[in-house]
Amino acid sequence: MVVRVLPVQIGFCALWLLAVGAGFVVILNYQSASGRVGITPQHWPAEAQIVLDHNRDTLIMFAHPQCPCTRASLEELNRLLARSQGRAATQVLFFKPGKFSDDWTRTDLWRNAAAIPGVAVHEDLDGAQARLFGAETSGYVLLYDTRGQLLFNGGITGSRGHAGDNAGENTIVSLLTGQDASMKQTQVYGCSLLGKPGASPAGAAR
Repeated sequence: MVVRVLPVQIGFCALWLLAVGAGFVVILNYQSASGRVGITPQHWPAEAQIVLDHNRDTLIMFAHPQCPCTRASLEELNRLLARSQGRAATQVLFFKPGKFSDDWTRTDLWRNAAAIPGVAVHEDLDGAQARLFGAETSGYVLLYDTRGQLLFNGGITGSRGHAGDNAGENTIVSLLTGQDASMKQTQVYGCSLLGKPGASPAGAAR
């Protein structure tokens, strides 16, 4: 028995394949789209509410408590600190709009961050500290030395929501362990820090 394939069926299959292919392209573009970065001060700002440690380098991560991409950033932070053996005074600041309750901020991401040995977790009310340090994307990491000089800024994941070996983490570990690090900045991948969680960085709400 010979099955005849009608032109309409062929056209439908072609359209379906095109739609699937376009979907993969959209996903790949979303994962590889880096986030925005503001102007990060090269020296520790005097008006910062975060305390600069004068005995160890200070590492800061800015995070959005509702951003799914940040889970991977926290995984990498945990691994980074284990590799550097506590050589940094580490703080994670979670964005909190003033009109929202504490429950909005105290998510599982907050609990994951608090569970990392040696990490202090704080609320960043209305993103005041994020704006001061030029953080615009969740997962943005800064490293300052004991004199308040910026050593590194950027992300510690290779793409949005993807944990694994990456340039940012390796650079920070090198800096903390006294090794040479030619790279001082990397791209950051995550949701808009001060906008709508889950939004693409290019179209993030401001």
